[in-house]
Amino acid sequence: MAIRWHRLDSPVGTLLLTADETGALTSLSVPEQKNGRTVQEGWIHDPIPFRDAEEQLAAYFAGELKEFQLELRPEGTEFRTRVWDALDDVPYGATTTYGEIAARVGASRVAVRAVGGAIGANPLLILRQCHRVIGANGLLTGYAGGLERKTALLTLEGAR
Repeated sequence: MAIRWHRLDSPVGTLLLTADETGALTSLSVPEQKNGRTVQEGWIHDPIPFRDAEEQLAAYFAGELKEFQLELRPEGTEFRTRVWDALDDVPYGATTTYGEIAARVGASRVAVRAVGGAIGANPLLILRQCHRVIGANGLLTGYAGGLERKTALLTLEGAR
């Protein structure tokens, strides 16, 4: 299975996108991201599968797009996939808490930490809006891409 990759410049730094052989996006990483991807030997640089993503990301950063319409295929456990899917339900410009995401996926209050771990492992930053998840106390907590980027994304969306 050949992984395709492409880099894009953005207001929050260079974005590294990867896709599978069908063109479905498998990751979007930023520099210095915790558990972010880096280009590996054998990967194929090919900008063609990323044209739609590039256009939609440009529109998002210009404040013209509120919902991505891209084929996403991240790899993860069934639990992580449920959590990542729940992120798609958080509207543009809104925030939610880890506890609210836990409730959406049917996880117990005790499982909030596991939900946080799944959110932190989100391989599709920006596209799967984990930046919209904040602490129960209203404070910005954790973001694999860094709190400065989280703040910038929430500000762009008018959430902060």
